[in-house]
Amino acid sequence: MKNVLIINGHQHYDVVAKGELTATYINTATKLLEEKGFTVKTTHIEKGYDIKEEAEKLVWADYVIFQYPVYWMSMPWIAKKYFDEVLTQGVHYSSDGRSREDASKTYGSGGLLNGKYMLSLTYNCPVSEFDNEKGFFDGLSLDEAHIAVHKIFQFCGMTPLESYAVHDIFKGDLDLDAELSKFTNILENNFLAK
Repeated sequence: MKNVLIINGHQHYDVVAKGELTATYINTATKLLEEKGFTVKTTHIEKGYDIKEEAEKLVWADYVIFQYPVYWMSMPWIAKKYFDEVLTQGVHYSSDGRSREDASKTYGSGGLLNGKYMLSLTYNCPVSEFDNEKGFFDGLSLDEAHIAVHKIFQFCGMTPLESYAVHDIFKGDLDLDAELSKFTNILENNFLAK
């Protein structure tokens, strides 16, 4: 299991979202994983993609890293469009799981991909808003706040790795070196630890 697909879900907006931070994380992951013997393919959604080729990449990948900025509490709309197109018009990775012959097969259990995935997010929101009953997300964890994205991968049969998020990116005091060190540690735990 050495094949990694990194999906760049960034969507460009002048001034506030040019994509440099997303690119930094993707470059860091690519360099580390290739140095450790992984084969890495990338998709930069905003630059265009071929639906069938993307479907083949998902079958090929043992791991997927989905790197995206959080816009209005979720992925950018072009990233949602990517999943809608690739998972609906590409190769079918699942049925919904149910069976008339076997009642134990429940909705969402029909995924045919057996890889693992990692969410890596860039956020303006401070980390203090998660796991905080009085916070904006009403006590939800980071992963709980992104349940819809997790469910896309789960429906396809994939299992989650530890997620990463960088917070307060517009506050002005981001220590990028420290954040990249945290990111690298999570990558090592997710991909290199036995």
